[in-house]
Amino acid sequence: MTSTVTEVFRRRAEPGAALADDADVIAAACHAMAVRFHRGGRLFTFGNGAAATDAQHVAVEFVHPAIVGKRALPALSLTADIATLTGICAGPGFEDVFAHQIRCLGGPDDMAFGISPDGRCGNVLRGLETARGLGMLTVALTGGDGGALAGAAGHLVAVRSADPRVVKEVHVTAYHMLWELVHVFLEQPEVLNREVVA
Repeated sequence: MTSTVTEVFRRRAEPGAALADDADVIAAACHAMAVRFHRGGRLFTFGNGAAATDAQHVAVEFVHPAIVGKRALPALSLTADIATLTGICAGPGFEDVFAHQIRCLGGPDDMAFGISPDGRCGNVLRGLETARGLGMLTVALTGGDGGALAGAAGHLVAVRSADPRVVKEVHVTAYHMLWELVHVFLEQPEVLNREVVA
């Protein structure tokens, strides 16, 4: 029994600790996001299923910071409006559900933040590709090798696990880190005009 408990913890500890190996990737994404926010850009988040709730969590963290004194920043989850979602699905279709909204709402100063635990969600991929085509900053949270999103996002944070439960758990840590470091950069505006140094 002890070995089973140890293994359950190990499966979570190793991918979580591996985020430190991606400190430069995470810092670069946060710096780029802070630059966009500083210029008045907005963050659009999206994902499917459980990742849809993570997308909503990310948006609310930016709009309504849990830490007193942190600046509220413009963010919107593209998964939150059921009328819009079902309307698009009934028309252009599920594969276009995020791309359609990005085409309508996004601009070159904005950011697209896609979440897909396995990196293989077609509508998340299409959303990121559409965002890149508009000149938006693209950030993705995935698991494993990043799947199809590895080539679609300008900044990719991939949790090194094939277990979707572990990926989701580490995603929460990753996007809390992203939120925190974006604010670190915003609180030092002199660094926003320079390349980030990890």
